[in-house]
Amino acid sequence: MQISRPTHWALGSSSACRSKDVQAQVLHATSIEIDGRGVLIRGASGSGKSSLGLQLMALGGVLIADDRTRASLDGGDVFLDAPDTIRGQIEARGVGILNSPTAGPTPAALIVDMDGPVADRLPLWEEGVLLGRALPLVRGNDAAHLPAAILFYVKYGRRA
Repeated sequence: MQISRPTHWALGSSSACRSKDVQAQVLHATSIEIDGRGVLIRGASGSGKSSLGLQLMALGGVLIADDRTRASLDGGDVFLDAPDTIRGQIEARGVGILNSPTAGPTPAALIVDMDGPVADRLPLWEEGVLLGRALPLVRGNDAAHLPAAILFYVKYGRRA
């Protein structure tokens, strides 16, 4: 039996703006588009967000935003986008700031948490809450297969 363990992420110093139809927050996160679906990679500075983002891009993902992601709620869906000041840029530690093609606003499909405990071999189903909406959550780790596993998760889903 799958048990859901909701995870509420404290947004800390995130900036927020609210209107009647759209809620938005700028998060300390990297985000990547895979087949029209957004992956939000969150974690502390140096946790590997940009590195995982680059690996996903090498597998065919497209950069949405690096280091700061604008998450907005519109029509019941959470969309991920880049603040204009950093659009099309991603940091490669030890190399520099790289230019990259970018995806526009993309509906969020998955949260990858780089700060949480390492996932079990077959982890229980978890959810993270972003702008009041529950999304599937995966615990990041330094396993070599993580980028490929995220790619397959977003494209084809998870069975167990």
